[in-house]
Amino acid sequence: MARAMKVAIVDDEQDMRQSISQWLALSGFDTETFASAEEALKVIGADYPGVVVSDIKMPGMDGMAFLKRLMSLDSGLPVIMITGHGDVPMAVEAMRVGAYDFLEKPFNPDRMTDLAKRASQTRRMTLDNRALRRELSDGSGIMKKLIGASAPMERLREDILDLGQADGHVLIDGETGTGKTLVAHALHAVGPRAGRRFVVVSCGAYAEEMLAARLFGPIDEGGQIPLVEEARGGTLVLEDIEALSHPLQARLLTFINDQGSPAETRIVAICNDHEPGRTVEDALRPDLYYRLAALKIVLPPLRTRGEDILVLFARLAEQFADEYGCEAPEVTAQEAAQLLQAPWPGNVRQLINVAERAVLQNRRGSGSIASLLMAENEEAGPAMTTEGKPLKEYVESFEKMLIDNTMRRHRGSITAVMDELCLPRRTLNEKMAKYGLVRADYV
Repeated sequence: MARAMKVAIVDDEQDMRQSISQWLALSGFDTETFASAEEALKVIGADYPGVVVSDIKMPGMDGMAFLKRLMSLDSGLPVIMITGHGDVPMAVEAMRVGAYDFLEKPFNPDRMTDLAKRASQTRRMTLDNRALRRELSDGSGIMKKLIGASAPMERLREDILDLGQADGHVLIDGETGTGKTLVAHALHAVGPRAGRRFVVVSCGAYAEEMLAARLFGPIDEGGQIPLVEEARGGTLVLEDIEALSHPLQARLLTFINDQGSPAETRIVAICNDHEPGRTVEDALRPDLYYRLAALKIVLPPLRTRGEDILVLFARLAEQFADEYGCEAPEVTAQEAAQLLQAPWPGNVRQLINVAERAVLQNRRGSGSIASLLMAENEEAGPAMTTEGKPLKEYVESFEKMLIDNTMRRHRGSITAVMDELCLPRRTLNEKMAKYGLVRADYV
């Protein structure tokens, strides 16, 4: 379950602070209150894990000065301003300075909750992007978020780092479950727009009229702005781009052309439709396709990633085992070969499901990975198959996974690994060198 997002409530009136705090706490937020801006600034800084609700008129440092200070500390921090009747011009100025939105007293508590929820979603996305950017900047996050040492994954990481720095719009293609939205996050996080708005919308989730209003406006719901405005200066991710009607494709093309070059807002389009004989190029008008596909990333299907499958399964099983408070299942050589040979029509998403179910089975002391794979294939129906590989490759993949898992469990203790695997030190060292395993990674 996602951790409750914090809301800092800043108001010199105690009754107002308490009423807002009680209402938002009932709505599932983790609230904290401050009687002054000076008091709040002792706690709120860059990367504050939440949003701020502040009155504009306060003694000492007023709301506008407080807002400017917060924006200097963290321009991505959502701040909701509360204004009295007649102070709307001041609230509009606050929006110009960087406020997320404002509420005029007396306000509807449900409106406050709605604003806080949307601001929290924006904040969570901003913090996730920052964390991902920090990880990607030194390479460690690439292995955490985009696991795998196969050639296709090496190329994918290189493409993300290269295209992340480029300015053009991007088209991401690939089979369902390969992680296209994660790649969109990574592109945003490693580029110059990191820390700015990152907005995702599924084009297939709305009727045409509703999607048109959501993207380009006007929006009847108070306080909401069109997504092209919400994402201004950042990245707008359009999932299921193939579902966009031709009239909306024309409007999107106009929006792209009107931005000029360099584009103020980057469009990242994701294609999820892979019906036989149909491509994203077939679904889009040519002029829009070529604007989006000038920079293109195609994600590799899981079945082409070789021993990445075993590494991913082992990491996922460990995570689920920690979550459920039990041991991760041991993978036999036969099961490792079956994991490598499975067609994986659902790709990484399917592998996640199998890993979780394998952990749950292991906790109950019943079932096997082989039975799970058989059931998965039966549910999926006829699917593409993988090509057979020499036995030597299967053995090496299993051997690498086994040493990696054992090193991880024993936190890099060479002696413990030698004892468990019955290997002399020299043999273990040779195999670790062969598979690129470094003891320091496990300590």
